Amino acid sequence: MTFQGIAHEKPQVSLALEASIYIGLMLVLAIACFLVLRPFIPLLTSGIIIAVAIHPEFRKLETILKGRNILAAVLCTLILLALLILPAVLLGEGLVAGIQRVTTQLKEGTAIVPPPPPGIENWPIVGTRLKSLWTQASQDLSQTVTSFAPQIKSILPGLLATSANIGLMALQLLLSIVVAGFLLGNARSAYEFTCSLANKLFGNRGAEFQQLIGATIRSVTLGILGVAVVQAVFAALGFWLVGLPAVGVWIVFFLFAAVLQAGVLVLIPAVIYVFAVANVTKAVIFLAWCIIVGLMDNVLKPLMLGRGVAVPIAVVFLGALGGFVAMGIIGLFVGAIILSVGYKLFLAWLEKAPTTIAET
Repeated sequence: MTFQGIAHEKPQVSLALEASIYIGLMLVLAIACFLVLRPFIPLLTSGIIIAVAIHPEFRKLETILKGRNILAAVLCTLILLALLILPAVLLGEGLVAGIQRVTTQLKEGTAIVPPPPPGIENWPIVGTRLKSLWTQASQDLSQTVTSFAPQIKSILPGLLATSANIGLMALQLLLSIVVAGFLLGNARSAYEFTCSLANKLFGNRGAEFQQLIGATIRSVTLGILGVAVVQAVFAALGFWLVGLPAVGVWIVFFLFAAVLQAGVLVLIPAVIYVFAVANVTKAVIFLAWCIIVGLMDNVLKPLMLGRGVAVPIAVVFLGALGGFVAMGIIGLFVGAIILSVGYKLFLAWLEKAPTTIAET
């Protein structure tokens, strides 16, 4: 190698070394920023999702208030906080009422658990065993609880951990609503930032993917959370008409179960209880009502899930359920977004792929 060749390579080596140092420093800075923001990422993500989900309603309210976006953001925040606090109050009142009722019955010596309905022993598989346990519980509840003490002791830690997680989830949701209100109050700046980010990530298709993400969030909100709320309203009407005790607790449990696509698991014990304490006609009507509530999502979900999204409903639904299994409630949205964006990128790749095969 000549002297000129060596002299020519030295600036290139220096530039490569300098670029490597810059890249390394940027990676260190990015990792440091991630570690600092890591505790707040779920909170910020939830706030962004809530803000995007209610943005159309926010714009309508802003128009009604003649462009006063701060006031509209405050009103949206207060409404969402009320919608969060109301179920918590119902749950608390239901638990307190249930505890007071049980305490009163224990003092008076009355039966806490009603006797089993006639003919329960004829139920297939579980009839005989269920009647025995139910009769024992109606006659001496303390003895029945004592007989299941090992099982109760084994599930108690998990139950307490689940209760703590639910409490933390509720607190995170409350703070996320506040974050969403702040984002809505600065909606224009946030929109410009997301436009710049989408264009940076997806190039000239940035606006398309930005619209896809927003539509996916609103689709999951309507198709999963919205349907769950509608089912909970109809279920609550049935619970109230048949006179279930601690109806607020039943409603909150059903709402959570409906979001997890398992509302039937709450309806089954409710139906069994009504058959035990009410007359046959009332119980059969309640059973028919519960069947309607349970099947309601089969009609509403195809109408509401995937609405306004340029991807198949199956992609959104599978992404939401898979995301929930992987990341919890927030995964309903994140999973649907990831799968929808991935689907669109896959289609874009197919469009650019060669469509003809060279003849051999």
